[in-house]
Amino acid sequence: MLPVTNLADDRIRERLIADARNPIAPRQFLTFQQLFGGEISLPRSPNSPELSFDATVVEVVPTEANVGVRLGRYGVIEMQTTDTHGTYRHAVDALRSALDLHADDFGEQVSAHPDWPGRRVEGPNISNVFKRTFYQVMFKFQITRRASSSGCILALPRPVWDSWQPFLGAPELVDMQDGTHRLRARDDETVDLSNMAPNWIYVFDIADEPPADGSTTPIELQLVIATDAPTLSRLALDIAPNNAIGEADAEDTVINALRRRTGTFMPGIE
Repeated sequence: MLPVTNLADDRIRERLIADARNPIAPRQFLTFQQLFGGEISLPRSPNSPELSFDATVVEVVPTEANVGVRLGRYGVIEMQTTDTHGTYRHAVDALRSALDLHADDFGEQVSAHPDWPGRRVEGPNISNVFKRTFYQVMFKFQITRRASSSGCILALPRPVWDSWQPFLGAPELVDMQDGTHRLRARDDETVDLSNMAPNWIYVFDIADEPPADGSTTPIELQLVIATDAPTLSRLALDIAPNNAIGEADAEDTVINALRRRTGTFMPGIE
């Protein structure tokens, strides 16, 4: 797997072509990102928005006559951060002061004072994280529902995935016994896999414990969830609103809130 900019090197380009045509060599892929060949973008048109992909991966395969190479199927990877707000200045000041005072055991001191790297850093606006991401994800999940694509992966930190649960109606995770899961609304009895597109949500987090040798704490992949735009749409636009408002007039939470507020000025209102 190579950034497309590496092909500027003649030797790398020749090796990739040779390996792509060699049936026993590893499969060859090119990646496109902001600083490595640029993001792949969809231009704006009168009837569609402009969008770009965080990372795009495309396979390089031999031509039918095996006299050259061509681009095969592509895949899209989207990354959603925790979207913290505020300034990091106070955290940086705290860490700089700690480094000055504890140069010999800086790492141990930071571990003992986890508030230093988070000093006055605000948490994410949970609603904005979901709303800003949801439309783009649905759009890109639909775009990759075609033979030329191998699908789209949305990578989410575990805190972001956890914050999404109310917006999706807190769906159940159905273990498919193959290392992957599916989403199921809590009132459903089965999971419909008939039209499942090759789209995935990867949920990851930093490991709880750093390695004993002092190396970088690894990222752990915690969940691999197969889903598609129709499934997410039903969860977010049907299931979650019904949970919020109730399906019967007697449990309509909006009417109940209006009654409570009006009752302050008109006791006994029904």
